[in-house]
Amino acid sequence: MSKQPATLCLWYNDDAEEAATFYAATFPDSKVGKVHRAPADNPSSKEDAVLTVDFTVLGFPCIGLNGGAAFKHSEAFSFQVHTDTQEETDRLWNAIVGNGGAESMCGWCKDKWGISWQITPRVLTDVMTSDDKAAAKRAFEAMMSMKKIDVAKIEAAIKGG
Repeated sequence: MSKQPATLCLWYNDDAEEAATFYAATFPDSKVGKVHRAPADNPSSKEDAVLTVDFTVLGFPCIGLNGGAAFKHSEAFSFQVHTDTQEETDRLWNAIVGNGGAESMCGWCKDKWGISWQITPRVLTDVMTSDDKAAAKRAFEAMMSMKKIDVAKIEAAIKGG
């Protein structure tokens, strides 16, 4: 049993190990742990098939459950990933979208397993939570026109440009 106070359980059809391996290769402070096999046949897999995978994403302890096709992910849950540079934003966004994922709006994208990700530069978060309401409004309006966040355009909006 895990010594963590909580573990995030993510449901996959039958590719939790592939997803965990992708996350570990893509995000810092991420790794694949133990792979657990089904002790018997069950509704979603046969005995000895991968049932769960322990992994960490950005320091969050997770377990991937190969539960079958009964449930799908939605945008109601997402990982918000804070980035410091345009290069980091581009790398993460491009990794997710380029691996069978899909673009959305305002820094959101979805990986090929249906998990939603918000790739959010800190400059955007900082201005949105600042006391400068006018700069926050300009940055928000700029963000609303973007898919992947463009740090230079956010910075220009903050300055009033």
